[in-house]
This record gives sequence, structure tokens and C-alpha cells, in this order.
Amino acid sequence: MDLIGDMLMQTLPRVSGGRIEAVQLRPRMNQRWSRLPLIGRSARMQLADRLTGRLWDYPRWLAPRVRDFDVFHVVDHSYSHVMRVLPAERTVVTCNDVDAITAALPSTSAIGPEGLLARSVLDGVSRAAHVACISEATRTALLASGRVTPARTSVTYLGVHPSCTPAANGRAGTTDLLHVGSTISRKRIDVLLEAFAGARRVIPGLRLVRVGGPLTSEQAELATRLGVAEHIVQMPTLNREQLAEQYRHASLVLLPSDREGFGLPLVEAMACGTPVVASRIPALSEIGGDAAVFCTPGDIPSWVEVVTRLLEEKARDDRAWQARRDACVRQAARFDWKTYAGQMTNLYFQVAQS
Repeated sequence: MDLIGDMLMQTLPRVSGGRIEAVQLRPRMNQRWSRLPLIGRSARMQLADRLTGRLWDYPRWLAPRVRDFDVFHVVDHSYSHVMRVLPAERTVVTCNDVDAITAALPSTSAIGPEGLLARSVLDGVSRAAHVACISEATRTALLASGRVTPARTSVTYLGVHPSCTPAANGRAGTTDLLHVGSTISRKRIDVLLEAFAGARRVIPGLRLVRVGGPLTSEQAELATRLGVAEHIVQMPTLNREQLAEQYRHASLVLLPSDREGFGLPLVEAMACGTPVVASRIPALSEIGGDAAVFCTPGDIPSWVEVVTRLLEEKARDDRAWQARRDACVRQAARFDWKTYAGQMTNLYFQVAQS
């Protein structure tokens, strides 16, 4: 996650009192296969570039720099294959979720490129001096692999970007629903669309705003079948301040995912004072606490009922809605990048001195 690296670079100098000099080691990835004539623009060639860059170029670029630093921090565990050139005893890895290693687990044991990449990631994570998991749910899932001992793990919660603050007027904006995230299968865009369609039958003026890339062809077809395609607003790439405005503008943020490692949109939305309806899965329940409202994953009638009930509450009961918003802001205040940087500072010195 680029966000982790960026926020650490901003906060570490202040939090560490100048004791840490942080340098980002992020090479530019070469384009080989995607530059080939005729076939270069295919998805397969673009994937080949990503794999070559990750598995070949990055480790070779990193190896000569190993002696220049006291401690290394791999902020995205899916790049843990670089551990083959890093000193394991001086390296911290952040584990954001276990999706990248699922194909390497005994219960899956996938073969082919997917299994190979997953095994290289899991091998790297298992060699690190310490693994900082972004939630207890992620830590539990990682420990279930049997490759990492509890003593070498901890939970370090991510923070909320400074741009995520409540609306100045004390109220969320329109009756728009908002979803922030990619369209990969675990995000359950099908549930999002079904819930939106059901809620629109009760509240006809409802719109759905999507941030995180266009719908897939299958998802777009579903939206058309449900009769809601023209009521979905697909946003372009947004910077952090623009994204915070979208959070504040929405009435509700929906997160119907089947799996998450933390659920950053959940805590960002709450920091903006916007209530969240989320799947009742371990990570989202942990981060949302009592402030978020939860539905069973995939239970579309439940999602429709909860969304419409909350929107009706917003329309008729200002006091209850404000209390709900205040609870969201209080919960989100638990997640702070300075706290994260302080915990990482302690880990760096612990690793350096071991």
C-alpha cells in the first residue's frame, strides 16, 4: 500500500524525534513485454511486465543497497519475495491481508503462476524478523498458516488521512450511497448493486457513487438488468482531499466485502462523520466497533432493510442521526498515523537491537 509508505515518510521524522532517517526504496519498473508490437497491449503482456518487475527487477535493484541501511520495512506484504535479498533479521513486513498467500496454504496448494507467487510471498513473510499486521483479524489469519510464530507478530492499526474530517455544517450531504474500493470479486459488487436496486424501490431518488475503477462487464450487465445503471455515478481517480469530500457528501458508505484485512474506507468514512453499513466479517467488525452497522455478507434483504431504515432515520430524526455521526467520529479517532508511526519506530529499534 503506497499510503502506508507515504504516511510513514511524513510522520516518522516528527514522531521519532529525528532518530530515524527514512528513505523510500521504490524503483521504476521496466516495461518489456508490453512494448512488443501487436501483442504488447494485451492483458497477458501487462501481467508479464508486472511479474518480471516484481520477481526479477526489484530484487536485483535492491540487492546492492542492502548494506546502506540498518532496518528494512516491506510495507506491502505482497512484495515479500524481496526477502531473498534482504537481511531477514533486520526486516519488518506489514501484512495487510492474507489474500496474496491463500494459494500457498495447505488447504489450497495452487499450482502454476498463482501458487508460485503466493509461495514466494509466504516464504518472505515467514522469514521476516517481525510481521506487523494491520488488524487482529489479519494476524489471526496469518498465524493460521503455521508459518509465523505469534512472538514475531503484532497488530499496528492504520491511521486516517488528515483530509478526513466531518462536514463543517454537522450533517452529511445528499441521499447518495457511496462505495470506495476495487471491483475484484471479494468486494461483492453484486451485493452492492442488488442492495442499491432494492433501496431505490423504496427511495426512488437514490444514487450510487462508485470510487475505485469502472465496473466489470459482468457487473455493468447486472446493473442494467436491475434497472439502476443510469443511477450509478462512476468517479474518476481522486486525490485524498477529493475523496474526503465524497465521504462527506454521502449519506451512507457501503462495504459489502466478503474479506478485508482492515477496511480503510470504513474508518475514513466514519472520520468524515458518515455512517457505514458493512459486512459482518472479522476485520470490519473489529475496526467499525459499535459505531458501524453490520449485515450478514451476501444477505441482500438484510442490506436493503438496513440501508432504507438508516436513510429514513436521517430524513426524520436529526438527533438520532447526529448521535450516530458522533459515534462514528469517536470510533475513527482511535486510528491515527502518528500512533502508527510511533509503534513502527519502536519496532524498528527492537529489530535493530536484536
